[in-house]
Amino acid sequence: MTVLSVTAAGVVVALTGAPAAAATVPTGAVSLESVNYPGRFVRHLDSLGRLDPVTAASTAQVKADATLTVVNGLASPGCYSFQTRSGLFLRHRDWRLRIDANTGDPTFRADATFCAADGDRAGTVSLVSYNYPSRRIRHRDFALWLDQVGAVADSSFRITTAWAPKTARNPVIPGLFADPQIASFGGRYYLYPTTDGYAGWSGTYYKAFSSTDLVTWTDHGVILDLAPDVSWADNSAWAPSIATAGGRYYLYFSGGLATGNTAKQLGVAVSASPTGPFRDALGRPLVTSGQFPGGQVIDPAVFTDDDGRSYLYWGQGVARTVPLNSDMISFDPAQVRTITPSGYNEAPFVFKRNGTYYFMWSENDTRSEDYRVAYATGPSPQGPWTNRGVVLSKRLDQGIRGTGHHSVVRAPGTDVWYIAYHRFAVPAGNGTNRETAIDRMQFNADGTIQPVVPTL
Repeated sequence: MTVLSVTAAGVVVALTGAPAAAATVPTGAVSLESVNYPGRFVRHLDSLGRLDPVTAASTAQVKADATLTVVNGLASPGCYSFQTRSGLFLRHRDWRLRIDANTGDPTFRADATFCAADGDRAGTVSLVSYNYPSRRIRHRDFALWLDQVGAVADSSFRITTAWAPKTARNPVIPGLFADPQIASFGGRYYLYPTTDGYAGWSGTYYKAFSSTDLVTWTDHGVILDLAPDVSWADNSAWAPSIATAGGRYYLYFSGGLATGNTAKQLGVAVSASPTGPFRDALGRPLVTSGQFPGGQVIDPAVFTDDDGRSYLYWGQGVARTVPLNSDMISFDPAQVRTITPSGYNEAPFVFKRNGTYYFMWSENDTRSEDYRVAYATGPSPQGPWTNRGVVLSKRLDQGIRGTGHHSVVRAPGTDVWYIAYHRFAVPAGNGTNRETAIDRMQFNADGTIQPVVPTL
């Protein structure tokens, strides 16, 4: 096996026989080797966590059971959660470590979150319970428990390359993320998703990721957290959109309150960098609940035309659009138009190719395996629109369900296009446990979009 090291710049380097940087766990697929029983690895057997021997001669199932995908902590992005190949999460219940499906409630999220601390020797890591910080994951008679111990050998692990490394392209970022907004700035791609895995979609923060090749992504951490950063919202951080103008970056987002008035509203935050941090530009919503009759005020999207004019789109149940003023943080309410096409539910998105405008949206409910993307074409950013039908939908032969809430990006200087979207996490996801995928999007000679084939 190869041990992973994390440099000060956050780059993961594979060093044969070398230890990992203390108190740091790289995201992605890893295996955890016992310090005092070399050759034994954290593994789940049935639903229980164990410490078992794994070798090159072990079966593929044993290797898969000893592989965990490290993701940002379900209860805190500063800590970690560990997801199995079957889509379940390592969590403690009555101090015993086991794997279970994410229910999204606060108790489960806390039970499945662990913070990294130094192990008992250089280059090793100890995993501290998020909600019981005096307890750590420890092996006892080769079973995994949450015990009240310090950094002893039984609670220390080496981070190694995964016994069953990821081979599929998707999901492109590890963990539960939905509603991805993809964009290109300065020759680099950026992803801005909803942080998923919360009951009632009650997450509070947004992260940013960037890549040069759409394959290897850098996690730039939290760029906006509603609870401390936005005075009028503390909950339901959904479906962001990004735009740039005048050397600044504008993040449009949905937000609500956990108590009291739970209606969603749209906000806008600004930064000098595409990776933030972003600050609330107005100190109040950009679009308020009830300001325009009908539909839920969520899912903002911004399209900037060749003349530099930007247009805001939003709405669940009803689709609306309005030209933004040049300041990117205001508009004339009298110019708001309703453009709801047949089959529309939510997630509007607009782009332009060869003089044709494409208006895309999601149909059905995000909790349904039939969540899908449809589109229309038109002569202007606000239509009128000609419905062209469904372009992305489930692929049951591959276990892919709930494909929707997408965005589109063109590779700079080319006519190569990509679509980012979410799906139920494979294999055990659902409408609140979703993951982000990217696939090619191609066109016919007449400009219509070919059906997108979702891939693993």
